[in-house]
Amino acid sequence: MKNISDIIEEYLKSTIQNRGDDPLEIKRSEIAKKFQCVPSQINYVIQTRFTLEKGYQVESKRGGGGYIRIIKVSPHDHLDLLDQMIQIVGRGIDQLTAENIIIRLFEEKAITKREANIMISVMDRTLYNANISHRDEVRSNILIAMLETLKYKELS
Repeated sequence: MKNISDIIEEYLKSTIQNRGDDPLEIKRSEIAKKFQCVPSQINYVIQTRFTLEKGYQVESKRGGGGYIRIIKVSPHDHLDLLDQMIQIVGRGIDQLTAENIIIRLFEEKAITKREANIMISVMDRTLYNANISHRDEVRSNILIAMLETLKYKELS
């Protein structure tokens, strides 16, 4: 059974898809009313499921005429996508964000299912016997090395 966050996410994604290239502008209170939930539930869904590593840009304006604008971003090509993901990784990255990046690469067909599975397997926190900040830094270095390697085609 789906929870309310899954239902809201599904609704927003289908609405975005139906709009084509046009950004989706919503009022948090209207969506909350539609799904009979508190507005903070809408915030939670947007903050956790519409992130840059998942391929979305979110803008918001507070106040009476405020809105939340969600834009599906698409790179020009796989090289641009890999460069964008390297920028997101930065100097440290948690396991969930790393996995989201890898899933996006797979969804954009920049990597195969097998490559995604291998990459996700080495992002697991249990493989790093270190404190959290060091673990996130090591994970970042490994992910960046894999992303940089993916930027170059094999020479036969």
